[in-house]
Amino acid sequence: MKIMLITGGSRGIGAATALLAAANGYAIALNYNKNKTAADNVVNEIKSGGGNAIAIQADIAVEAEVVRLFEEADRQFGTLDCLVNNAGILEKQMRVEDMTADRLNRIFAANITGQIICAREAIKRMSTKHGGKGGAIINVSSIAARLGSPDEYVDYAASKGAIDTFTIGLSKEVAAEGIRVNAVRPGLIYTDIHADGGEPGRVDRLKTSLPMKRGGQPEEIAEAILWLASDKSSYATGSFIDLGGGR
Repeated sequence: MKIMLITGGSRGIGAATALLAAANGYAIALNYNKNKTAADNVVNEIKSGGGNAIAIQADIAVEAEVVRLFEEADRQFGTLDCLVNNAGILEKQMRVEDMTADRLNRIFAANITGQIICAREAIKRMSTKHGGKGGAIINVSSIAARLGSPDEYVDYAASKGAIDTFTIGLSKEVAAEGIRVNAVRPGLIYTDIHADGGEPGRVDRLKTSLPMKRGGQPEEIAEAILWLASDKSSYATGSFIDLGGGR
């Protein structure tokens, strides 16, 4: 049984990925930060379907907690096969002229530093250079990295732009060590993250501006993540799948 660690797995894209991966035979190490109830609900749903999953609390913006997260996954499951770097945050919609350094530091700590540190820990376990058997890392970026999110989330968009660059660089760094590194770039998806930004109905407000005239579902993103995690994408690394309804 392959083992997948998903950060930010208690809701939205992370939860949908956990459920789909479990249905495809993965054992799931489900990371969450604050919402234990939601994480436990995902784990229980997986177990009720005959799957194997655990929930592990850790704030990926804190290096020591990331180390603990991976050590706990090791202890309970063994060697990691796949990391889905999904956890990320945004804050209230705001123009750049109103942003504070504290806000930027929170965004970048979770969305950039946290993802890179998670990848570091995965590489230590997966890389053939370290005695590992290889594996896959899938970074969850955003269409915002291409569009910039003006008047709303330029800081969030910038953090995802950094993840795009990180994906390219890391993919080349570890390609000869059995690790494939790819990314998905979701667009307007129906998840709770929009409420964090102060506009729960953001997808419905903007969906008619998309060529497909609808928002996306977390399950649609999960399908792409599972393909990148699987051997079906064995020749793909440093690649991006845009899932933005044509945006």
